[in-house]
Amino acid sequence: MTRIIPALADISAQYDALFVDLWGCVHDGVKAMPAAVAALQAYRAKGGKVVLVTNSPKPRAGVTEQLVQFGVPQDAYDDIASSGDSARSAMFQGVVGEKVYFMGEWQRDEGFFEPLEILDNPTPITRVPLTEATGIVCCGPFDPMADPSDNRSDFLYAKTKGMKLLCANPDIVVDRGDVREWCAGALARLYTEMGGESLYFGKPHPPIYDLARRRLAALDASITPNRILAIGDGIHTDIKGALGDDIDSLFITGGLAAAETKTTDQPQEAALNAYIAAEMVTPTYAIGQLR
Repeated sequence: MTRIIPALADISAQYDALFVDLWGCVHDGVKAMPAAVAALQAYRAKGGKVVLVTNSPKPRAGVTEQLVQFGVPQDAYDDIASSGDSARSAMFQGVVGEKVYFMGEWQRDEGFFEPLEILDNPTPITRVPLTEATGIVCCGPFDPMADPSDNRSDFLYAKTKGMKLLCANPDIVVDRGDVREWCAGALARLYTEMGGESLYFGKPHPPIYDLARRRLAALDASITPNRILAIGDGIHTDIKGALGDDIDSLFITGGLAAAETKTTDQPQEAALNAYIAAEMVTPTYAIGQLR
């Protein structure tokens, strides 16, 4: 049974570390959420460790720059584990070949192709047209407002050529302020439904949790899984991923599932329970907004 809590501080003493989602929890894609920032600052002031675990296709440095732009102060977190870093490592190990067709916004995602120094003998990667590619690297749609089905013809060609699609962000949608946008996960889902093979590296899949644990161990190697709390607003990414990693979770209902859970300040209990039952993913705790 999911317990609705009034504030993070009501349960934070039970945990030595937090794995915190960003979009919809700490910022809204435009600006920081002051109450969430204050809650994380207070948690860290008491000795807790905060690792931001994000499905952003950006490398860690790119996420850090974006947080500055959004007004998230550095004293609200200790480190970052991004889907982008996890996926970049796989790309430079050659999982989709040397010649890749890139999908995304180049001005935003250029950093994804920056050299990864932690690998010995990385695979040389070249961006090419689809007809010359050995695989697809998807950081997001070309147009986040366009229906993913617009890519069917390209995906049919790629599937017939046996290309794998590397998905740098498994999120299906995000809300940028009040506007809902498609993410790379929607394209990867379509490619899989069409019979293609999609490779995932962000939540809820294991690679990003392996990375988050390495980031946390560098901060404090003594923290055990039963003392980690995952926080996020994606029932099938943040919460499902926490369940798969066998750690407790705090579901932010005022994000992607605000309508379904009838969240204003807090979720309506009956609506929350109905949503959880329908999605078949049960968080440990729930709250309207991180605070």
